[in-house]
Amino acid sequence: MAAPTKVLMLHGHSQNASIFSKRLGALRKSMGKGIEMVFIDGPIVLLPVDLNGASSAASLAALGASEANATSSDPSTTPRAWWKTNPEKTIAHGLEESILLLRDILQRDRYDGVFGFSQGAAMAALLAALLERPHSYPPFLVDGEGPHPPFKFCVAVSGFKAPGSLSAEIFGTSYSTPTLHVLGRNDVIVIEERSQGLLDLSQNKRLEEHDGGHFVPSKANWREFLRNYLTNPLGVIPSLEPRNIIQPTSDD
Repeated sequence: MAAPTKVLMLHGHSQNASIFSKRLGALRKSMGKGIEMVFIDGPIVLLPVDLNGASSAASLAALGASEANATSSDPSTTPRAWWKTNPEKTIAHGLEESILLLRDILQRDRYDGVFGFSQGAAMAALLAALLERPHSYPPFLVDGEGPHPPFKFCVAVSGFKAPGSLSAEIFGTSYSTPTLHVLGRNDVIVIEERSQGLLDLSQNKRLEEHDGGHFVPSKANWREFLRNYLTNPLGVIPSLEPRNIIQPTSDD
């Protein structure tokens, strides 16, 4: 019996592994025994002051983290992140810490691919690029080599390019890991222009859109699509909402 496809799951800003796992409950259950999703916590614990006014229930709900509570001692509701950013969103404070955490996780086990949401999607794509060029950030190396082979696939839902000079150095001009980009047409948190920066770097990309906002789509058709993609990312999987493509006119 073939080993299950193992996928590293990276949560969004203000979420944590527990919140993200619960949010994807229906998706997880639809995966069956052939796909194993491994949810991990970002290393940066967010305090009320870090949430920049996002501590209101409405703001946290918009981020997909209504369960988060920055004043609680319960680790399952502690809001976390992969980095903190400045108001201009040009710096990623703590990104190095996240990279080293992921290095240690990758050194211990093997994963077929990575799946991230929002800031986790930005981290997922950055990690995919880093595994292609591990020497671009020497602290990531283990005995002079990358800690893990390049991923077979990356899924970035509501993704964007991580800010800062380290991110730019790791990505270079592009990265080649096959990447499924899933965007919400009504996403007001990560708008289309922000997502475009990551799409432009993605050499082997597939773009799928849903009519919703800032969340991982989980209707039955999307669960089936994502299960098929994670099972065989290079397979022929019809789009859920094919775009209208103008066919070339015949010379006949």
